[in-house]
Amino acid sequence: MAENPNPNAAAWDATQWYEVQPGDSLSKIAERFYGDKMLYPKIFEANRDVLDNPDRIEIGQKLRIP
Repeated sequence: MAENPNPNAAAWDATQWYEVQPGDSLSKIAERFYGDKMLYPKIFEANRDVLDNPDRIEIGQKLRIP
């Protein structure tokens, strides 16, 4: 079996990306990906580096969907 060249790297990254569209909100995006709009904090927390407020997303922003 081959050695992992970078043992600290994750073996597999399942992060999806979503580009914000007109009319989107974090709750609408959560509904689309998880089937439950109340899971929007999961998306907000994954994007704290680009979001300060869950109510302020911008068209064209690329968000991580964990």
